[in-house]
Amino acid sequence: MSTHPGFSTRAVHAGQAPDRTTGAVIPPIHLTSTHLQDGIGNLREGYEYGRAGNPTRAALEQQLAALEGAAHGISFSSGLAAEDALLRGILKPGDHIVIGNDVYGGTYRLIAKIFDAWGVTHSVVDLGNLREVQGALRAETKVLWVETPSNPLMKVTDIAELAEVGHAAGVTVVVDNTFATPALQQPLALGADVVVHSTTKYLGGHSDVIGGAIVLNDDALYETVRFQHFAAGAVSSPFDAYLTSRGIKTLDVRMERHSANAQKIAEFLEGRAGVERVYYPGLESHPGHALAAQQMSRFGGMLSVALSGGEKAARRFAERLSVFTLAESLGGVESLVNYPSAMTHASVAGTDLAVPENVVRLSVGIEDVDDLLADVDGALARTSKKR
Repeated sequence: MSTHPGFSTRAVHAGQAPDRTTGAVIPPIHLTSTHLQDGIGNLREGYEYGRAGNPTRAALEQQLAALEGAAHGISFSSGLAAEDALLRGILKPGDHIVIGNDVYGGTYRLIAKIFDAWGVTHSVVDLGNLREVQGALRAETKVLWVETPSNPLMKVTDIAELAEVGHAAGVTVVVDNTFATPALQQPLALGADVVVHSTTKYLGGHSDVIGGAIVLNDDALYETVRFQHFAAGAVSSPFDAYLTSRGIKTLDVRMERHSANAQKIAEFLEGRAGVERVYYPGLESHPGHALAAQQMSRFGGMLSVALSGGEKAARRFAERLSVFTLAESLGGVESLVNYPSAMTHASVAGTDLAVPENVVRLSVGIEDVDDLLADVDGALARTSKKR
C-alpha cells in the first residue's frame, strides 16, 4: 500500500490485514470474552478481557480512524453511547454546552434530560448565525456541538468557521458527521476537535447493526474517553464490529450512488404540485448549497420535503410510498421514509427544535432511481386525492 492511500483503499484495507496464522483474507471474528495470559499480567498483544479490548473491535477502530484521517477511533455499542461517553469525559456539573437548533432528537434528549439533571446546562442556537453562537459562549461553556448537514432539515453550517469561533473561546468543537460520512466530509481537516458517528447508519450501511464511534486526534482526550468506554462498558460486540467493518469497505461507492439518487429525487420534487419545499443541499435553491459544495465532495443521500397540505398530507405521503419503507433510522442500502415529528424527533416536540408537522424525511437508498422516482410520483398523486 502507498504511503498516502486514497479513501477507498483505506476503507478496504485499514485494520484489515489477512490473518497471520491461516492467511485468511478477511480477519476472523474474535468471539471471546477473555484471553489467555502467559503469566500473571503477561498479556498477548495487550488483550485480557473483552470489555477492555477485542481484536475485531480494535481492527474496526483502526479503520474508523483511517477514514477520518485521525490518530484515534473508539467503537461504541450505539451512537448515543458514544455521545454520552464523550460528554462525560469533557463535562462536569456546572458546565455548559451549545447545540444547534436542528440537532438530532436523541442528542437533544441526552443533553436536556440526562445531562441537565446532572447539572450541565445548554443553549440552543442557530449555528449559521456567528453572532448568536458567540453570544451563547460563556466562561463555563466546554463544548460546541455541530451537526452538518443537520437532521432532518438539512441545515449546512461552516465547520471551519465554527471551529475558529469555538477555539477562540477555549471550547471543544464536536461534529456529528453521520449524515455526510467521512466519504463526503472531513471535519477534523476543517478544524473540528472530535467527530461523532452513529455507525448504525451509513458506515454499517445495511440496517443490520447498531453502533457508534468517536474519532479524534487529541491524545489526552482519547485516553479520557477510552476510560469511559472501558469503565462504563458501552463497547461494540465483536460481531457488531465485524458487520460495521464489512459495511465500511463499500462506503465510498455506496455514498456515490446514495448522493446521485437523492439529487435526482430532490430535483424531481422541487416545484411539484403539493410540495412546499425540498430540503437538500445539492439544490441551488438550498441556502447552504455553496457552503456544502465547498466542504463536502457530494451532497449525500438524505433529503426532507415539506408538503403544502400540512400534517395530513405529510402523513399520507409517508404511508403511501411502497419502495420507500416507513421506518425509523437511515443510511441503509434500502430507501426509508420517516415522519420526524412523530417518530425520530418526537422528543423535541414543543421545544425550539420541534420539526414542522408537514415535513417528511427520505433516506434515499441505492435502488434503481427510476423505481424510486415512480414511487415518489405515485405517492404524491395518491396524497392529493381524498381518502
